[in-house]
Amino acid sequence: MKELTTYFTKKDIIFKQINETIPKELGSRKKIKIYNATSVDSKYYAIFIVDSKSRFIRKNADDLMALCDKLSNHLEHNFKKKILLVSSPLCSKAKAYLKENKWSVYIDFM
Repeated sequence: MKELTTYFTKKDIIFKQINETIPKELGSRKKIKIYNATSVDSKYYAIFIVDSKSRFIRKNADDLMALCDKLSNHLEHNFKKKILLVSSPLCSKAKAYLKENKWSVYIDFM
């Protein structure tokens, strides 16, 4: 979690609260880290960290959006900002699809 706070501090985003949600709570078996955070200016963030060796493709983007919906239902909250931090190569179609649905995608994490 320290890497996460340092990463966002460099981007001038400071959180006053960060909570981790285990994917098993949402009924998922994926190896993904899920955080929900509140920034100092009261914006709510859903942060997903994907660390894999294979390319992140459009199908993965669909799964990620479904997981975000489950997170919203689980916490009974709608998130203002949805962020994907990915360390593997990213398919251009998946990136465009996420951008259309108001996601922020960062590849420079880790």
